[in-house]
Amino acid sequence: MKKIILLAIIMAAGFTINLSAQSSETMNVTTDAGANILVAMMISETASLNFGSNLLATSAGGTVVLPSNSTTRNYTGGVAAEVSTPVATVAAYNLNGTGLETYALVLPSLVTVEHASVSSGVHTMNITSMTARFNDADTDAITSTLAANGTDSFTLGGTLTVQEDQISGQYSGSFQVSVDYN
Repeated sequence: MKKIILLAIIMAAGFTINLSAQSSETMNVTTDAGANILVAMMISETASLNFGSNLLATSAGGTVVLPSNSTTRNYTGGVAAEVSTPVATVAAYNLNGTGLETYALVLPSLVTVEHASVSSGVHTMNITSMTARFNDADTDAITSTLAANGTDSFTLGGTLTVQEDQISGQYSGSFQVSVDYN
């Protein structure tokens, strides 16, 4: 019996079964590709931000608020309107880029203006709370969409803080406004 079992094992070992699952076809997948090219945005200033002439009625200081859509200033504290020149102007900008694309503004949180000739005493003021209004919209915003022809425009306002015992005279400074696609 042992010989029969041994013979069966030897015979089974002599036969090998070769199973393989091969295909003669190559498997492919088609993938789409694409790109979107945007025209670099261009921004140009058409008017500077100017809070105009203001009267320091008391030495206490105060604020001058220039809305983004109007040259009608609002006052707090000891600061009041003055009718002499220069008159108040909101900053104004034109944009060009790829039509129907959305974009966003980056406005400075603080702008410091300095007295034109005096460098001692209270000779600087800060502009804060800058706001923007696009194409005469009803509300302020920092995002907009370019028109089909790739153009847009906006205006800026802000709040000027006049300090206690502010030195009278002309003040100036500069700031950057950035735009970029969303």
